[in-house]
Amino acid sequence: MKYLSILLVLFALSGKLFASESMTFYPASNPDFAYMGRGDFSNPNHPKFWVPGAQIIFRFQGDSCILHLTDQHLYGHSFNIIQIIVDGNYVRLPLTKAQNAISVGTNLKDSIHTVILCKTTESNIGYLQFDGVSCHQLLLPPTLPTRKIEFIGNSITCGTGSDTTAVPCGKGTWYAQHNAYLSYGPLTARALDAQYHLTAYSGIGLMHSCCHIPFTMPQIFDKIDMMNDSLPWNFANYQPNVVTICLGQNDGVQDERSFCQAYVQFVKSLRAVYPHAQMVLLSSPMADSTLSVFLKKSIKQVIAQLHEQGDKKVAFYFFKKRYDSGCNAHPTLSQHQQMADELSMFLKTLMHW
Repeated sequence: MKYLSILLVLFALSGKLFASESMTFYPASNPDFAYMGRGDFSNPNHPKFWVPGAQIIFRFQGDSCILHLTDQHLYGHSFNIIQIIVDGNYVRLPLTKAQNAISVGTNLKDSIHTVILCKTTESNIGYLQFDGVSCHQLLLPPTLPTRKIEFIGNSITCGTGSDTTAVPCGKGTWYAQHNAYLSYGPLTARALDAQYHLTAYSGIGLMHSCCHIPFTMPQIFDKIDMMNDSLPWNFANYQPNVVTICLGQNDGVQDERSFCQAYVQFVKSLRAVYPHAQMVLLSSPMADSTLSVFLKKSIKQVIAQLHEQGDKKVAFYFFKKRYDSGCNAHPTLSQHQQMADELSMFLKTLMHW
C-alpha cells in the first residue's frame, strides 16, 4: 500500500462542520454505506463502534469527500486512531477532537473512488461515531465477501504495540501504537477474501484478566460495548464460517483442570450462538516457554474433550515461534504479517478455501 495524503478540516461554525456547497451530505443511515464489525445502530444516523477493526466502506464519484465523525473523547483526553484507505492507499490518523470533518484526498482524480474507514483502537479508548459523508455523489458500495471470520482475543488480536511508524515504544499515549487494521486477524481475512470481526480486548483472559480488569472474555463476548459489558450483540447479524480464539496470555499458568473446564465451557457458549462455525484454538504468540507448554497441552486436552462430547468442528493451530519484538513484548507489524501468513495457509487448507 502507498501512503495517502489527507487533510484534517479544522473549520467550524456554530458547532457544526460544513462541506463545500457543491457537495451533498449523506447520513450514516444511507443504504450505500457498508459496515463491518459490531456496532450500535439504535440511532441509524449516528451508529457507534467500540470494537477494534470496525469499518465503514463506501464508494463515491468526485475528486474529494469529507468524513463526519464524532469521538467519544473518553475521560476527557482519549481519542481514537483511525485508518483511512482510499483506492488501496492508506493513512493512519489520530483524532484530536470530539467533532471531526476529515477531507479525504487532496489530489484525487474526478472519478470513482473506494474508501474504507477503520477504527484501529479498541473498546477502552471509547466509541467512534460515524455521522455521514459529504461528497458529490455516493455510489453503491463494494460487495462484501461471503466468507466470514471472527477473531476472539486479547491485546495481540487488537494490534496493541505493533505500529511504531509514527510514535516509538514508550512515547505518546499507551495506545499510540495500536493498529487493528494491520493486525493478524484482518490481514488473514483479507488474504482469504473474507469479512472479519474482532472480538478482542487488551488484558482480557479466559478465567483471569490482568491489570485490574473486572471481567473475562466469557462475560463480555456477547456485548457491543465490551468495556462497559453493555449493549447486547445480536449474533444473528453475523454468523462466521470460522471462529479463532487466542486467549491465555493474561491468564498465565493456571490449574490445568480448571483452565480446561473454563475453555471447554467457553467453546460450548460459542457453539450455542454459532452452531455451524469451525472453531480454531490458537496458541499465544507472546507466551514464554513455560506458558507456551501449558497452553499447548491444555488446548489439546480441550480439543479432545470437545471431540469426545461430539463437537468435531474444533481444531487447533500453534504459531511456529514467539512473536514479541513490539512494544511491551507484543508482535510488530511485520510479525503480525508473519502470523497472518501462517494462519491463512492453515485456514485455507482446513476450510478448502
